[in-house]
Amino acid sequence: MKIKKEFAACAVAASLTGLALSACGGAPSGPHKSENGIETSDDGVMRTDLTALELAEQMGNGINLGNTMEAYGRASFGTGAEVSSYETCWGMPETTQEMITGMKEAGFTSLRIPVAWTNAMNFESGDYTIGEDYLNRVEEIINYALNEDMYVIVNDHWDGGWWGMFGSADEATRSRAMELYTSMWTQIAERYQEYSDHLIFESANEELGFRLNDTDIAPDSGTLSDGECYTVANQINQAFVDTVRATGGNNKDRFLLIAGFGTDITNTCDSRFQMPEDAAKDKLLISVHYYDPSGYCINTAVASWGDKDDYNDQNNMLAKMTRFTDQGYAVVIGEYGVLMENTAMKENTADYYRNFLSNCDLYGYVPMLWDCSNMYDRHTCKIVDEEVASIYQEHSLSAQSAKSADEIRTDAQNYLDQALAAAPEGAGVDENTAMAWIMYTSSDWNVQYSVGDVYDPDDKTAGLVCGDVEITGPGEYTASLDFTGVPGGYANSVTFSALAVTNAEILYPGCIINLKEVRVNGEPYQLRGRPYTSSDDGICTRVNLYNAWVSAVPSDARVFGGGGLTGATPNLLDAETLGNVKTLEVDFEFLAP
Repeated sequence: MKIKKEFAACAVAASLTGLALSACGGAPSGPHKSENGIETSDDGVMRTDLTALELAEQMGNGINLGNTMEAYGRASFGTGAEVSSYETCWGMPETTQEMITGMKEAGFTSLRIPVAWTNAMNFESGDYTIGEDYLNRVEEIINYALNEDMYVIVNDHWDGGWWGMFGSADEATRSRAMELYTSMWTQIAERYQEYSDHLIFESANEELGFRLNDTDIAPDSGTLSDGECYTVANQINQAFVDTVRATGGNNKDRFLLIAGFGTDITNTCDSRFQMPEDAAKDKLLISVHYYDPSGYCINTAVASWGDKDDYNDQNNMLAKMTRFTDQGYAVVIGEYGVLMENTAMKENTADYYRNFLSNCDLYGYVPMLWDCSNMYDRHTCKIVDEEVASIYQEHSLSAQSAKSADEIRTDAQNYLDQALAAAPEGAGVDENTAMAWIMYTSSDWNVQYSVGDVYDPDDKTAGLVCGDVEITGPGEYTASLDFTGVPGGYANSVTFSALAVTNAEILYPGCIINLKEVRVNGEPYQLRGRPYTSSDDGICTRVNLYNAWVSAVPSDARVFGGGGLTGATPNLLDAETLGNVKTLEVDFEFLAP
């Protein structure tokens, strides 16, 4: 960075102190021009002794600039349009300094800027050059946040689905995918090399996982097995670290955010996911997303949250990421949030956020709210709900600045304990009860019933009537769902469904579920193959009725009548022809050795 002498003096001071924000190293240094002619207040200082865990303490609460620079307008505009065309094509206004200043005033001290770089790249022809105007605009937005002394994360985000090239059947396409990726990050790293450690690069988004098999851009994708997806994801993250470090300068010590596997907590905690090697010491962070339960957080299927099961599920899932903080990697929850319905908040949204942020305080995680001018209105530059606004102020860095780290953790634990104790009991069953039910999610995700291995009859769309049945031993039973009372009066086809029995693996080890008859809208339904019995968690037993995420029948699956796994399938229903489901009934035989 072409820095004035006083900036250089700050860099020396920061390298000597190494830790907390100094008067010159931690605050904006005043306007000047970056090497690219963009006005900035950033001083270019890298605090080389600062660790990732220490950085996380300074990042505080964050927010995403969603549906903005990652908005994909390439199909409509090509690669040479005005940058504002892409920036606004998903309904967001052009970003301004006032918007970012309002975020800081609302209690957010970090900004994540998702970016679709191939909007300005003709990669199909082998030209991986990112358009200069696009790089300039991203840099302007970076500086809006740096002007407020915020931390900034920049990534590559969905980007039209080019990531599916890694799963192509063609080796040449797979090689081009890595060339594209390393060229992209070389350009980004070199372009923003001069900026201080307030700028963080993130390796990927949710695509770095099973979605390496996506067919958006590579129609022949889908060749990677689950294990190979892990292998390739690890290779991509390693290439990211090596590529950025190789650009030198400030990037030798820049904090790098590594995308977890699909940014899913459970999959990221799988032993097959490995953090990359890094020549820099203690400079890596790990990113996962949290939208659990999905029916409540990301669609309209579930309207409320807040029983003891809900609190326990959230607390237990977030606690899993301590396996990374224990190793010295800071954890960033890169996205979370609760969908707003027609500008109105869902029931218990404030309770959800308060408990979530308390978990982040307890473990030292950095939470980054996903927002597309919903909770934070970019026109008024304020959080739209007063209670939620007060929660973010309570958990802001400025509000907590007078507390020690131990005091923050103690207060967080006390709140979590009290919230759990005050929560109403859920409608589930105890560990000595085997209950059968039909998990269900419609194709539009608007209708849902108790999806997941934990039986939760409260997790449902309003108006849905369930016919769950307790399993008291071997015999014949019927489970059912009646969708006629939900909005619209039916479930639109299916995205996922399974007949499940909670606690069956424990109470009836080796059990088999034999489907006798499935009825849709009262009529017998012809299944497309043989059902099989399996378990993901060693507790809940299930038969998949439709599960497109299962790429292969588990080798330890159990089938009725012998004959091995020939003809067994996780997709007994045909989602393309199923149509509107008003009622679903499953007659089955429960067999226990």
